[in-house]
Amino acid sequence: MGLLLLLTSALLCSHFHPGSVVKAQRSFTIKDIALSIEPSSIVSRDTSVTLRCQANVSSFGLEPLSREYTIYKDGITVYTKNSSSSEDLLYRLSGVRVSNTGKYWCKINIEGKPMTSAARKLTVTGLSKPVLHVNKGVVTEGEETTATCTAHGETGSIFFYFYEDSTEMTPQDRAQVNANQAEVKLSFRTAGIHRIHCAYTVLVTPESFKSEESSAVVVSVKELPVAAVLEILPHSTIYEGDKLSISCTAKNLLPTYEGVHFYLSRGNQLLSRGDTEVNYSSIALAEDIRDFECRLEVGDVVKSDTGRISVTELFSVPTLTVSPAEVFQRENITLTCKSESSASVRLDQEELTYALDPPGSLLVSGGTGIFSGRAPPHNFNYTCVARAKGVEKHSEPLTVRPKVAVSTPKISVEGRAVLGKPFKILCQSDVGSLPINYTLLKGHDPLSTAAVTQPSQPALFTVSVERPDEISKFTCEAKNSGRDAASSRGLDATVIEPLSHPILTVIPHLPEISEEDNLLLICGVRGTPPVTFKWYRVGTEQPLFTTTSSKNNSDYQVHRLSREHSGVYYCEAVNHANNAVRSERVTIEVHLALWKKLVIGGFCLLTLFVLVVVSVLCFRSKRGKREAAAELSVKPASPKSDDSLAVNLTHDTEVYNAATVRLDRATVSVWSERPPEEVNDEESSVASKEPDVEYTEVVHPRPVDPTRVPLKKGTETVYSELQNSPDGAADPHDYGSVQYAELNSEQPEVNNYLREVNNHQDLPVQVD
Repeated sequence: MGLLLLLTSALLCSHFHPGSVVKAQRSFTIKDIALSIEPSSIVSRDTSVTLRCQANVSSFGLEPLSREYTIYKDGITVYTKNSSSSEDLLYRLSGVRVSNTGKYWCKINIEGKPMTSAARKLTVTGLSKPVLHVNKGVVTEGEETTATCTAHGETGSIFFYFYEDSTEMTPQDRAQVNANQAEVKLSFRTAGIHRIHCAYTVLVTPESFKSEESSAVVVSVKELPVAAVLEILPHSTIYEGDKLSISCTAKNLLPTYEGVHFYLSRGNQLLSRGDTEVNYSSIALAEDIRDFECRLEVGDVVKSDTGRISVTELFSVPTLTVSPAEVFQRENITLTCKSESSASVRLDQEELTYALDPPGSLLVSGGTGIFSGRAPPHNFNYTCVARAKGVEKHSEPLTVRPKVAVSTPKISVEGRAVLGKPFKILCQSDVGSLPINYTLLKGHDPLSTAAVTQPSQPALFTVSVERPDEISKFTCEAKNSGRDAASSRGLDATVIEPLSHPILTVIPHLPEISEEDNLLLICGVRGTPPVTFKWYRVGTEQPLFTTTSSKNNSDYQVHRLSREHSGVYYCEAVNHANNAVRSERVTIEVHLALWKKLVIGGFCLLTLFVLVVVSVLCFRSKRGKREAAAELSVKPASPKSDDSLAVNLTHDTEVYNAATVRLDRATVSVWSERPPEEVNDEESSVASKEPDVEYTEVVHPRPVDPTRVPLKKGTETVYSELQNSPDGAADPHDYGSVQYAELNSEQPEVNNYLREVNNHQDLPVQVD
């Protein structure tokens, strides 16, 4: 029991141990957080400002929440505080400066749940007035002084500036800035009173605030007693060729001075330099009429002295001329070199000489400054050189361009010459100096003139001709000087005649075109070849055939024509006159081939022949029937026999039993009257001449007695048989004998007729 209690207490203790207790999640919410600036967002310098961060938090329970506050300025943390109080966080800025200007916001974090306020901008106005101090108020030229500029009470990024009057000064060294103070070293190059002041700028990104200027400080600069001295000899009038002596020295230069340098220059040209003095000598020239300067540098102090000399010309710059002004190759020319003026008091004319440069020219001297010879075949440049007492002067270069005589011009046609249309004639010489004047003539009459001033440029003239032979009358002349003009030959060119209306010829002739024929379409025109021919068929956009011929006609062939080649055709022609002309349209109808016509004709003839043969046979067959019926006679029956009359017609004494014929289950006799539709007009006319005979058919199924002997009547064989009545008594009627005539000449008809008779089974009985 005790052990159980001990275990129970241990479990309870472990359950309620602080390390093992699971804290329940506290419920809270941050409603809002705001930052305010007191007393205002815009304040002046030295004002105390309070930043209030107010958070509105709702929570469950009485246990306080742990809060972490952070204050930011322009994204940089400036203050952090942890608090469990619900009171507002206050961040105080005492005696604000311009550097405190910026955007502020605060942030609260409760148990990992943050919220940030909106940003508010604080602006601080007013900067303290800077104070300038120098360590020396009186200095000598080149001596340095230290200037200090202070911005009392200011913080942040500060930049200082130093001014002499309104000009910013450049210190010898970079300004040393220590918090709100800067110190620089200044030097002055000129003597006198110098007023300096300073100012500063506080940089608050992205803005800057500039202070007012400090009070001016006066620095007195005493002149350094040293001076530069320039001396030029001779002092009197200087002529070209005189010797010049120039010196650059210093006075009152103490040995203790350091960094001493002398410089002698003429304009921008440095003539000489030295550390103690400078001496320079030369021959005086007219170009020396300019300023000389002696410059002395002692440390940072610069002393200078300038002087100007005037050099009188001994002789003027020579000029070079050519005569004649217009010269041709290999012609005589003269070059003259001369100085227009000279100093007669110092120079004799014999002392002044002239020469050509380059010296190896083909011209020879013919007197003072005169050079003669023949012009070279190419352009050349000469310079005249005048010399006297060591002075040498060169003239401006003279370029002599010997003209080239114009060559015989060539005349041609630009493009193509088309009859009746404007075209251009080109006239050009292979060689000849510019400018060249070209004149176009027709016969002896000038038409137009053109001036050519550019190399390889031809002269163009626009003309037209009405007849081809007019083209040879054109000539041109070329002229580039006062000489005679060079004339060309007559223009030799082909005049293109525009095409006439083309004629389309069809072979074979139109009514005779049949299948399997070879069609030839010949297109002919009048005009200048080459000619491009095209053949078209109406209904197709692309040409059937295209060819270019050097003749005035061409053809298009179609082999083994068919009915599909029937259609409307035409041709088109084009030559270099660029005019397209078309022929009249031709309708081509391809007929049937001859053998097809023969086959169809033969078939028709065969059909007609068959029809004729059939008609003749039918006609003869029907005529035989009529003739047989006409020769049939009726004889009185013999009383001695009860047998009925039988007639047998045969060619070879063959006996046929002529009985009555039954057709279509009806009793019909060969002597019965024919149906009306089987009797034509001819048969009707024949039948009308025969006597009307009426027959009555009596059918006896009894066979014919073979013992009966045939009777002869002339060449005919007559058989007679008496038919008995059904009851065996003699027929009370008297019948005449029936006689058949055998026509040997019409055997086919008789046989046909016999076939028809054999179809009958009974003999007819004559009716009175």
